[in-house]
Amino acid sequence: MGVVDAVIQPGYWVKSACKLVMFLILPAIFALCNKNVNIKDVFTPNKKGLKIAFSLCVPLYVLILGAYMLLKDVFDFSAVTGALTGNIGVNKNNFIFVAIYISFVNSLLEEFFFRGFAFLTLKKYAGRKIAYIFSAFMFALYHIAMMTGWFSIWVFAIALLGLFAGGLIFNYLNEKSDNIYTSWFVHMFANFAINTIGFILFGII
Repeated sequence: MGVVDAVIQPGYWVKSACKLVMFLILPAIFALCNKNVNIKDVFTPNKKGLKIAFSLCVPLYVLILGAYMLLKDVFDFSAVTGALTGNIGVNKNNFIFVAIYISFVNSLLEEFFFRGFAFLTLKKYAGRKIAYIFSAFMFALYHIAMMTGWFSIWVFAIALLGLFAGGLIFNYLNEKSDNIYTSWFVHMFANFAINTIGFILFGII
């Protein structure tokens, strides 16, 4: 996906189709070919996990949006919309559809792959420590190509550290509930906040 984002740079919906294949279909094929791997377990709901997720969702939304409001005059975010439009064809006219997809579908794909497959499933075979670091690092690394040219080097570095830390937190939440729903709901509300910022930057609201 890094090559798709940074080198091939197709339109947003072509890129989304590539992600669907890599993040969902390929792991599903792997699980079908390996009887010792059961990815269905990561979709088993847990009431305790859902309660934790719902308690974090709104505070996280407020935190991200509040951080943007505090830092918008410190860091220049104007390059974000230009990079989105120039690299993958996301603009003011189609952003609402992209925002809906990112919030509900894209977040689920990422949680299934990075937390369900590359953490909960991997942990059973590679150990807890390796699964924690590998999943969080791959989650952060995956976003490098996507964010190239969006920010200054300092904002970029802070974002990557934040993504790695977020990956560790998501792993911890899912480890407690043993499914991906906890991190999915939290991820979804983080995307709600980021998309709200996107609406502001595009001048929609």
